[in-house]
Amino acid sequence: MTQVFNFSSGPAVLPLEVLQQVQAELLDWHGSGMSVMEMSHRGPEFGQILAEAEADLRTLMAIPENYKVLFLQGGAHLQFAMLPLNFAQADSTIDFVNTGHWSKVAIKEVSRYANVNIAASSEDKNFSYVPDEATWQRTPDAAFLHYCSNETIGGVEFNHIPESNGVPLICDMSSNILSRPVNVNQFGMIYAGAQKNMGPSGVAMSIVREDLLGKARSDTPTMLNYKTYADNGSMYNTPPSFGIYVAGLIFKYVLKQGGLAAMEQKNIAKANVIYSAIDASNGFYHCPTAAANRSRMNIPFTLADSNLDKEFLAGAEARHLLQLKGHRSVGGMRASIYNAMSLQGCQVLADYMNEFARTKG
Repeated sequence: MTQVFNFSSGPAVLPLEVLQQVQAELLDWHGSGMSVMEMSHRGPEFGQILAEAEADLRTLMAIPENYKVLFLQGGAHLQFAMLPLNFAQADSTIDFVNTGHWSKVAIKEVSRYANVNIAASSEDKNFSYVPDEATWQRTPDAAFLHYCSNETIGGVEFNHIPESNGVPLICDMSSNILSRPVNVNQFGMIYAGAQKNMGPSGVAMSIVREDLLGKARSDTPTMLNYKTYADNGSMYNTPPSFGIYVAGLIFKYVLKQGGLAAMEQKNIAKANVIYSAIDASNGFYHCPTAAANRSRMNIPFTLADSNLDKEFLAGAEARHLLQLKGHRSVGGMRASIYNAMSLQGCQVLADYMNEFARTKG
């Protein structure tokens, strides 16, 4: 098999040893004679898979007992609608920090169901930074404060947990969950799609403080009520069982790597390799993100001469460096280096960047 380095923003690279375990167990999970894709979600085999996945995630993130861990479908997109239906009324105001594309998508959806106050925005500088918290214009009685901890397109990441000023803090962690330790106690809710750091597409996860449950609007559809999932152990209907199984293997993988503190150090080292190549290029490459808010997960960069973009991408692909084309809304390049991307992959990319700059600069 040709070794490639997959820098896709999602669905993203998965750990090789996890894929190998999936392959080994695909036809027969632990002597059951069944694939996980075939077994009943009500049976003891999948019950064990689900219980271990939740237990391992609780260990990884030190999730307190008064928080429910929920596995859902629909990705973060569906939860953009679930949030106001569960935690706000039609006349409520929800505070948002707008730091990029995914913040904007969430704001658009949430504003269909409640009032939205943009407490802070970095749109004035093309979403290249996190606004200073001292400048945020908050609503004293907001239903909740929402932010996206890492914007995949702009490569902007929060390096701190905002002060919520007494209102529930809700965070979309889809693209940097499990990449660093977080204090779950500071949040009312954390939610994330799986396809960056947790597993294949098709699974979403929510960590919800129990006192926030049971307050959904009366007309909230059953399947959009978080309490439905909490009361039924994420199995009110057939869950995304195979995706949960793979996510569970990834939780075990991260634990084996030393947990989130160890993963953070690896991610810092990986990101530094690529950012160093950008910064040492004398302007041949440029990262638009403010240095203090550079993402460890998604690194956007442009070439000083955009006419070289196609040649750069073709050369990268010839070296098995894949999925480096930037998002269509911003152009340029983007290297997504989630947990499963190796330091070797980042170094190979940086070496190629240095070589290309020397020959074309």
